[in-house]
Amino acid sequence: MGAKRIFGLTAMLSVVMAAAPARAQAPKPGRLESYKDWTIGCDNGNRCEAVSLLPEGGDWPDAPVMLGIARGAGADADPEIRVSRDAKGREALDFLIDGRKLASVASVDGEASLEGPQASALAIAMAKGGRMEIRAGARAIDRPSLAGLTAALRYMDAKQGRAGTMAALVATGPLARSAVRPAPAIPTIRRVAVPGGAQPPALWREELTALGTFTGCADEMRGASSPPELHRLSKTETLVLVPCGAGAYNFTFVPAIATGIPGRRTFRFAGFDYQPGWSEEAGHPLLVNAGWAPETSTLQSYAKGRGLGDCGGSETYIWDGSRFRLVEASAMGECRGAWHWITTWSAKVTD
Repeated sequence: MGAKRIFGLTAMLSVVMAAAPARAQAPKPGRLESYKDWTIGCDNGNRCEAVSLLPEGGDWPDAPVMLGIARGAGADADPEIRVSRDAKGREALDFLIDGRKLASVASVDGEASLEGPQASALAIAMAKGGRMEIRAGARAIDRPSLAGLTAALRYMDAKQGRAGTMAALVATGPLARSAVRPAPAIPTIRRVAVPGGAQPPALWREELTALGTFTGCADEMRGASSPPELHRLSKTETLVLVPCGAGAYNFTFVPAIATGIPGRRTFRFAGFDYQPGWSEEAGHPLLVNAGWAPETSTLQSYAKGRGLGDCGGSETYIWDGSRFRLVEASAMGECRGAWHWITTWSAKVTD
C-alpha cells in the first residue's frame, strides 16, 4: 500500500509540474504609468504608446483633441505622432514648440499621423519644450500640456531597450542604433471557425431556471430587456451570454457554455486564458458590454470607466475550440480626456 501511495503522489506531482509551464504562459497585459499630464503603456511586444491627458481638474473642452506618441520595438522602429479630433474635411495642421513651427501634416476628417524623421524630431522637441500648440491655419485647435512627457518618453526608451543609444528620444547615449534590444516574439493563436446556419434552439423554462441558479443571475435575468443570447460554437456546444446587471453605460453578462439536447442542457462557465471585464469581483467570468462576432469567432468585453468613454478597459478573445484566448487588451486608467485606449496585450491570429 505504501509503494502504491508513493507512486500515486509521484504521478500527481508530475501532472502539476507538467501543467506549470501552461500557467506561466498565461497572458500578462502591460501596466499603465502616468506622469503628470501624460500616461504611457506597452504591450507584450514592447510596442509603447504615450497619450496626452487633460490637466488635472480640467473641464472637458468643447472641441477635444487627442495627441499620442507610439513606437514599436526594435532597432528599425521610429515614433509615430497621431492627432485625433471630431472634424470633417481636409486641412493642414502645424505643430509649434515654444512658438516655433517644427512640423506640418495633412489631416483628413480629424485624423492625422506624422511619421519618420519629422516625427522623431518633433517628439524630441516636445520632450525638451515648455509649450506646444497645434494650429489649423491661423486658428489654434489645441495647446496640449507637455508636463510629464519627458518622464513618459524616458520610460519608453528604457522599456524598449533604447536607453544609452542614439535611437533614444530622451535617454540618449553613444551606442549605435543596432544596440537596441530586438522586439520580443508575440504569441500566435489558432482560431477555430464556428458553424453557421440557424440559431440554437431557445432555452426552455426549466433551463432558464437552472441557468439563473448556476450563474447567480436569476433576478437580473427576470429584469433584463432581452433573454440570454445563444451562439453556436460547435455541434455540441453553445455560448450563452447571460444578462447579469445593467448600469447607465455598462451591461454585464456571464458567459456560459451549454451542452446537451434542448430541454435538458447543462451549463458550465466559459473558459478563458485571461479573465475578462470584472471577473475578479464576481468570482467567475463576467463580460461587460459583451459582443460576439461569429464570422471571426471573436468575443469582446468593453468596460467604460465613465460615460464619456475616456477611461476603462477592453479585452478581445478568439475561440480556439476549447476556450477563449486573449488576442488584444487595451486600457486607459486616467479619466482625463483620452478616448484612445492604450494597447497592453497583442497576439497573432491564424486559421
